[in-house]
Amino acid sequence: MSTRRRRATRIVGGVLLALVAVPVLWVQAVGQSEVRAADDVPVTPVALVLGAGLKPDGSPSVYLTRRLDAARELYERGAVDVVLVSGDNGTAQHDEPTAMLDWLVDHGVPADHVVRDHAGFDTHDSCVRAHDVFGVRDAVVVTQDYHVRRALFSCTAAGISVTGVGVSSVSVRPVQAVVWRAREVPASWRAAWDAVTGRSPVYDGPPETTVQDALGS
Repeated sequence: MSTRRRRATRIVGGVLLALVAVPVLWVQAVGQSEVRAADDVPVTPVALVLGAGLKPDGSPSVYLTRRLDAARELYERGAVDVVLVSGDNGTAQHDEPTAMLDWLVDHGVPADHVVRDHAGFDTHDSCVRAHDVFGVRDAVVVTQDYHVRRALFSCTAAGISVTGVGVSSVSVRPVQAVVWRAREVPASWRAAWDAVTGRSPVYDGPPETTVQDALGS
């Protein structure tokens, strides 16, 4: 291979690497600036809990239970007034928001202080809908520690002033935890693309007053 061709190959490779790396670093850096320990979260109106799957019996997965437990603790010590649970309710057999509501109520959070978003099909959709549909302007985002930076980036891009609490991602299946961490690279690139392009959620929907009603209850 000629010197000129090698130089061109290096340039193309550098450009491709930058196209992948820069958006990922942007997402992670923006998110990192708002990560907090659970006991360092400022008083905030809303905790936004993102869905993380259900067990075969319809109850929250291990990861989702950890998120819900952190939100419960925030509510109990008065750090938040309302918990907005956002997840996938794509079918009648898979209803994350209702499972999340049921868990919180069973663990002491009043039902009228929990609001369900049934169309939080991914992180970007949950953040955009929290802002556009539910009128959330300030929130604590609760999710796993490997995911919290991307979630904070997406919610910031959606116009929400956020802090974030990252809960444990220790898995009963260690390989799964590795896969999910590796997935953050393409997912962060997609988050940057969604923010730049202003992608609309799968279902935007009309504005709702349920969060404001819960705050006033």
